[in-house]
Amino acid sequence: MSEFSGARLESRILEAVSTMIVKGMIKNPKLSTFTSITEVHLASDNTAATCLVSTAMEKDLDRSVEALNSAAPFIQGHIGKILRTRNTPRLTFKADRSYQEGEKVNALIDRAMGRNE
Repeated sequence: MSEFSGARLESRILEAVSTMIVKGMIKNPKLSTFTSITEVHLASDNTAATCLVSTAMEKDLDRSVEALNSAAPFIQGHIGKILRTRNTPRLTFKADRSYQEGEKVNALIDRAMGRNE
């Protein structure tokens, strides 16, 4: 598989899962409506994909990841119909805390520069 087809597959998975979240197709009360998929990393053999999940509210992140992991077989089935590839990647959802970590670094920089707000 070329790097281009891998990147294209990753973007199609990201778009499909994001659309399912926005349209409310995943019926789980733990899933926050402010959940988004930030990145998808596909294994070189297309057997597995890791989706990084972010939410607007940090307290909802772990619950949303848990909800998506429990709905993974349903999501995979839907994605299989869209992708039409030989194998549908097994999806795993993980929390993406990069935004929160960035905010902490910015706060530390502001404090070091004397810009307390």
